[in-house]
Amino acid sequence: MNIVDQLRRDEGESPTCYQDHLGYWTIGVGRMIDARKSGGLRPDEVAYLLNNDIISRREALKDALPFFAELSSARQGVLINMAFNMGVAGLLKFKQMLAAVEAQHWGIAAKEMLDSNWARQVPKRAVRLALQMETNLWQ
Repeated sequence: MNIVDQLRRDEGESPTCYQDHLGYWTIGVGRMIDARKSGGLRPDEVAYLLNNDIISRREALKDALPFFAELSSARQGVLINMAFNMGVAGLLKFKQMLAAVEAQHWGIAAKEMLDSNWARQVPKRAVRLALQMETNLWQ
């Protein structure tokens, strides 16, 4: 037995948030994240999670969209950002927008992005990302 095994046994282990026996939000192996008890993640942990999420979205988009790897980093960023917001499956429903991206019709892709329920739900984000898609400049 070692400390890792002992803590996993005694604290339990969960990849999702749960409330401990006192009702405080916890994750992992007894990691208190409840703000009521000054819990939370350190900046390096937030950055680690974000980086992992970006990598997983990028890999999923490479698998789902054969043209993804050929896009500029700014345009890849648009698709990663959208997949972050609505999931890869949600992004893949943007058939006309993705066809325009594949054909390198950037203005049409931007228009398709803005003509969607997603754009009505997150209008500022959608406008920024549509502009990024069209201009190839980070917004």
